Amino acid sequence: MKKKILILGGTGFIGSALINFFKNKSTFDLTSVSSKKITGKQKIKNVRHIICDISKKKDIKKKLKNLSFDYIINLAGYVDHKHKIKTYNSHYRGVKNISNFFLKKKIRKFIQFGSSLEYGKSIVPHKENMIVNENSLKSTYAKSKYLATKHLININKKYKFPVVIFRLYLAYGPGQATNRVIPIVINNCLKNLNFEVSSGQQVRDFIFIDDLVLAVYKSLNIKKNVGKIYNLGSGKPIRVKDLIDKIILKIGNGKPIYGKIPFRKDEQKKIYPSIEKIKRDFKFSPKYSIEKGLEKTIKFYKKSFK
Repeated sequence: MKKKILILGGTGFIGSALINFFKNKSTFDLTSVSSKKITGKQKIKNVRHIICDISKKKDIKKKLKNLSFDYIINLAGYVDHKHKIKTYNSHYRGVKNISNFFLKKKIRKFIQFGSSLEYGKSIVPHKENMIVNENSLKSTYAKSKYLATKHLININKKYKFPVVIFRLYLAYGPGQATNRVIPIVINNCLKNLNFEVSSGQQVRDFIFIDDLVLAVYKSLNIKKNVGKIYNLGSGKPIRVKDLIDKIILKIGNGKPIYGKIPFRKDEQKKIYPSIEKIKRDFKFSPKYSIEKGLEKTIKFYKKSFK
């Protein structure tokens, strides 16, 4: 019998990658949930598509009450974090609603995507056992993700809710929206433009989408990961300027003007994880170096550019 997977936020970059991975395996039955009506290109054959706003309990009950699932993967959330109410409702209230809905149902695992920003201004590398001062979390997004994690860990302890939480760093790869740093730089370089960037002294961790998908796939059948938080990144931080320079070198075009864009208020200089815990529990190490991941990503955008 096929295992039933519900992917919340299934039309986003990561959700789409997961669906495309799982649909190529004959052992899964897939359902994708998105909050907005989907276009023809977003519809994937042999995948059930449902429109549902998880920040509304009535909507969840109406759309999902007659369906059963083995695994829930939650990537849902409002994209524009400047809109504080919608951000809070989707990333915290939505998580509470959907987890409480499945609390008494027999699911094998609920996989929640949290954020590296839940660590606030903690020292790097971030470790999962760090104590986070909730009051130090300045953005609505960071606080909402942290509160969602807190709620899920609480219902795991209280009711044995089978949750696994990934604190995600910066994912990238083919198909990512062009408003993210790597696609922005690639597209400017392909057009051989002058483009403004910050000084690029920030240090970040970038994980290639195929590695991320593999980690999620592995998590489905690991029993000892329930009730735990895992950092999900490459474990190999890089200075943003070095990343941009690598892209320019690979494409052979593009002229970044460093220092033109100021750092954001409260922007942290260094954000990167220790990934020793996921390596140990999942027997998982990212396969893609930044060079290999960039090559595949650039190849995709070259085709799109044409």
